[in-house]
Amino acid sequence: MKAVGWSFFGVRRNSAYKEDLGKLNPLHVIVVAFAAVIVFVVGLVLLVRHVVAAV
Repeated sequence: MKAVGWSFFGVRRNSAYKEDLGKLNPLHVIVVAFAAVIVFVVGLVLLVRHVVAAV
């Protein structure tokens, strides 16, 4: 989850990236990334609904 979180921001040290390549399972990264995208999109939708309802 930590590697996916840093990749959302686009900041990751090269040494940490290389270390993650050896440890991480690609399937786990894809599942976590997909779940993070869903949470992010739902959060944006809820934020927009809240702002539009307040206007």
